[in-house]
Amino acid sequence: MLTLALETSALSASVAVAREDALLSEITANHQKNHSLVLMPMVEEALERAGAVLADLDVISVSAGPGSFTGVRIGVTTAKSLAHALGVPVSPVSTLAALAMNAPHAGCPVCPIMDARRGQVYTALYKVAGLPETLMEPEALALEEWMMRLPAGPVLFVGDGVPVCRESLRELMGERALIAPPGAWVQRASSVARLGLQLHEAGGSLSYLEALPIYLRKSQAQQAYEKRTGERLDI
Repeated sequence: MLTLALETSALSASVAVAREDALLSEITANHQKNHSLVLMPMVEEALERAGAVLADLDVISVSAGPGSFTGVRIGVTTAKSLAHALGVPVSPVSTLAALAMNAPHAGCPVCPIMDARRGQVYTALYKVAGLPETLMEPEALALEEWMMRLPAGPVLFVGDGVPVCRESLRELMGERALIAPPGAWVQRASSVARLGLQLHEAGGSLSYLEALPIYLRKSQAQQAYEKRTGERLDI
């Protein structure tokens, strides 16, 4: 079973090609957010390095959010387009669950945090012993409110929200806040591939028509429109 995995939910763009038992190639760029320009060239390079072509793929795995609204749409739209063209299913996975896998054998709960701006973070809580088990469901909320909900004991923080929130985490939680090294802050397509393959094997993959982004909240443009017009906008 061969998958192409796409991760474009934040600053980093990452592409991987993997089987159930092997990561064949992975390319990650974490310097500028121009995913619409670099994603397909990265796909071509990742496939070439893996010794594969598009026709070899069995499923397209994608980080479906939460994250940057534009970034998530680019990744999901690309996955749906490739799946449609190739006649294969899509395995959309949570960006937060994939981030938790950056700490695969943590001895305490793992909390991925992404900067959601406007004073909020995207976050959840997982037990990670190989694959992540959800302890607290994904939410978009203020960091301080989330900290009050966390269980007693140490928590390991991963994700691109760590450098933004690091000082606040230490002020709010003291020594309970364990900060993962910088390598665990970046979204990785290899984690998306592993979760996507598991989802597909469990019968949870979707047709290209069914796969949708995971936003957790409405975009600023949607909220502004609803406030201005009084109309509910669901897109």
